Amino acid sequence: MHVPWYLYLPIAGSSVNILLVLSLGLLVGLLSGIFGVGGGFLMTPLLIMIGIPPTVAAASDSNQIVGASTSGTIAHFRLGNVDFKMGILLLIGGVTGGTVGVQIIKILRQLGNADFLIKIT
Repeated sequence: MHVPWYLYLPIAGSSVNILLVLSLGLLVGLLSGIFGVGGGFLMTPLLIMIGIPPTVAAASDSNQIVGASTSGTIAHFRLGNVDFKMGILLLIGGVTGGTVGVQIIKILRQLGNADFLIKIT
C-alpha cells in the first residue's frame, strides 16, 4: 500500500507533508500538556513557517488547541485539579473574546490587513 506523504489543503491553497504536520501537532500538544498552555503561540508561527497563510494558520490552530485542551482537562480532572467555577468563567470570556476576534479579522481581511496583523502578533 502506498501512502501519499503530501496532503493538499484547499483552503490553505498548498500541499503539506503529513508527517511534518503530525509532528508539529505532537510537539505542541506535548508542550501544551506539560506547561498548561493552549499552544497557539507556538503552532501559528510554525504553520506560517511551513507555508500556510497566516489567517488560515491562526484559524486551523484552533483545532489543535481544542484537542490539547480537552485531553489536558480530562487528565487534570482525574487528578482533581480542575476548578469548574473558574473554568466556566474563563470559557465565557474565551468564547466572547474569540467571537469578537473573528469579527475583527473579517473586517481586517476586507481591508487587506488580516495577514499583517497576525504576522506582527
